[in-house]
Amino acid sequence: MKKTVQIARLELSLLFYSPIAWLLIMILFLQMSFDLIPAIDEIQHIQQFIPAFSFLTDKFFTISIKVGNLPYGIFFGILSSLYLYTPLVTMGMISRETSSGTIKLLYSSPVKLSQIVYGKFLAMLVYNMVIIALMGLFLIVGVLFIDNFDYPHPLVALLVTFLLLSAYAAIGIFMSSLTTYQVVAAICTFAVLAFMNYIGNFGQSLDFVRDLTYSLSMPSRAERMVAGLLNSRDVIYYLVVSGIFIGFTIVKLQLGRGSKPFLYHAGRYLLVLMVGLSVAYLSSRQPAIVYYDATYTKVNTIVKATQDILKEMGEEPLEVTAYVNGLHGSYSFAAPVGRIPATARWEPYLRFKSNINLKWVYYYDYRDPQFYIMNQGKSLKTLFSERAKAFEIDTAGFLNPEEIRKQVDLRGENDRLVFQLKYKGKTTFLRTFDDATFWPGEPEVAAAMKRLIVTPPKVVFATDGYQRSIDKLGDRDYKMLANNKFARSSMINFGFDIDSVSLENGQIPTGIAALVIGDPRVQFSQAAKAKLQQYIADGGNLLIAGEPGKQSIVNPLLDSMGVKMLEGTLVQSSTDFSYGLVTPTLAAAAVTMAPDLEKAYQEKAKIAMPGAAALSDQHIGAFNVHPLLMTNEKTAWIKKGQFVLDSAALVFDARNGDQRGTFPTALMLTRKLKNKEQRIIVAGDADFFSNKELTRSNIEVLNGSFGVSVFSWFVHREFPIDMSRPESRDNKLLLSKTGVGTLEILYYGLIPGTILLFGMVLLIRRKRK
Repeated sequence: MKKTVQIARLELSLLFYSPIAWLLIMILFLQMSFDLIPAIDEIQHIQQFIPAFSFLTDKFFTISIKVGNLPYGIFFGILSSLYLYTPLVTMGMISRETSSGTIKLLYSSPVKLSQIVYGKFLAMLVYNMVIIALMGLFLIVGVLFIDNFDYPHPLVALLVTFLLLSAYAAIGIFMSSLTTYQVVAAICTFAVLAFMNYIGNFGQSLDFVRDLTYSLSMPSRAERMVAGLLNSRDVIYYLVVSGIFIGFTIVKLQLGRGSKPFLYHAGRYLLVLMVGLSVAYLSSRQPAIVYYDATYTKVNTIVKATQDILKEMGEEPLEVTAYVNGLHGSYSFAAPVGRIPATARWEPYLRFKSNINLKWVYYYDYRDPQFYIMNQGKSLKTLFSERAKAFEIDTAGFLNPEEIRKQVDLRGENDRLVFQLKYKGKTTFLRTFDDATFWPGEPEVAAAMKRLIVTPPKVVFATDGYQRSIDKLGDRDYKMLANNKFARSSMINFGFDIDSVSLENGQIPTGIAALVIGDPRVQFSQAAKAKLQQYIADGGNLLIAGEPGKQSIVNPLLDSMGVKMLEGTLVQSSTDFSYGLVTPTLAAAAVTMAPDLEKAYQEKAKIAMPGAAALSDQHIGAFNVHPLLMTNEKTAWIKKGQFVLDSAALVFDARNGDQRGTFPTALMLTRKLKNKEQRIIVAGDADFFSNKELTRSNIEVLNGSFGVSVFSWFVHREFPIDMSRPESRDNKLLLSKTGVGTLEILYYGLIPGTILLFGMVLLIRRKRK
């Protein structure tokens, strides 16, 4: 060990007496400075409009996507160019010895060749530590000027950078041992490192080649860990790469002592390679991987609720099959060329359940008649052949329509990319969506998995009396919230089963989570009313949403509950909107119903209700009644009689029976019955969760979240899955424009100048000696 350290000290003296080392360090520092200062300017600008701009630690140092005009995080951004700084430093490590002839003295010296190689590699590790220390100077900005700086996260990024630099150094030392010319060694190192930097982009459409090139791609693993999730698999990978090339270097020097057969040479190299690959393979097995999430909010880790679902699944395997249609536009997201990032989305779940088996099934099919009309009646086989030729799709392994229909019925999934989850004989679909993210997120994945271990709650919508439909996208219907398979915010993708029933001609199913009566516009028959009354008497959950003008239809349904829809229509004065648009705010009971509405309650969030009636608690019956939504007495009142909204502004008219006050527009009713709590919601508006109000953009409202919270309350918050996690703390940059100017002087001039001056002093002193 002593000799190894002595060799390292000698190599370091040669290294730091070289102008190249100092120049490279200065250039790297400036490159990172040119990313840091503009990021500070941009965040200062954003904070003028968004005071609590969250996750500043990530945005400054480690973010892997661009947010507006923000660059990548400076530690993430430097990864792709780190390989440029190694070859010029390592090019003379061994080639200098061979070109000068001193290698012969080393062969005959009492120093072991392995000690020589270890000493030179140790010198490079110290040099890399100097680079890491200089990169650490950027953390000063975070520590001093970011409130609640999340320091473990960037520290992990620095560790990952050190591992990557060390692997590059080992490769550079080996390349230096292959030639007597330093320039050739540098060029070869550039070539090898560039190859390993970009090899991950090649051959991604072929299964075997894709896995091989990905395993050779070095920065991709670092990029994952820079995001804050340290894992033993990738750490060991970099250690193995360093070990393999250090081993190659030792073998090369040992074989240089004498003439040996080619097979002997190949065998020694193969032995080193096989040992390294064996270690890498064993450490990459999912049960052997250890993780550490360095972020404060644990954004790289699935929430506890999802972990509990996976734990409840036990040792039984979960099969996940992706069905990918070559004729659908979603094919590009799951084409073989994108398989690795698509598969990586499942790693957070594999971390907690290693026996999740992923399969990919490719097929071609289409059932939309319009599709054939647009393509002039061509056969599916012909259309698929034309598309495969145009997009260079390898058609081997694609199932035809008859073959795929024998495996699974995808008629209800619009022939788009969909996952089917199978567990203990039960199956459910996990969908992709028509939005910017496309892939299912953790809420949808967790809901799909939970559906496999519990009986999914079913919400049933009554269809009598021209009630709102769950299958139409009309303004007044309910498909967006309840039954839109391709919208991630729809209840069907949160884990609910959705169905409909005719009270007049059918029977209310038993065991349902809730029955919804949305805007009945004709009187129910006595038979239908009797079914409903029996359902209520048996303790069934219920949502009744009426409309003003329909009090005579709705109130008979409410008589047994002790509440009433008051006569007249609620109106609200406004300079921008129709007087018929009422925007009540959340009452305290809304937080009791859904604790995640606490912030919205404190901020007096609004719910849009176009055309609403006021409700009243008659204080009779067995139900406990609490208001969920309340109007503002200063702006809203009950308007009696007939009026026209699109003419002159409405005025309060007490002589006509108008009433001022604070009125509830939604009530929460509960009672204990048959050892369970019966839950009922009564709303004076049936539009608040309609398709139109869920997409309203001209006023900031909370209709979607409130609507989902109502149905979540019915199922005791079993669905949607609770995705709450700690909120970001590093949300404020404590830096003035004067401070930015000081940083510019420091990072653009003073620190790089100090590095240059220190290097010059060392070089001058050496020359004088």
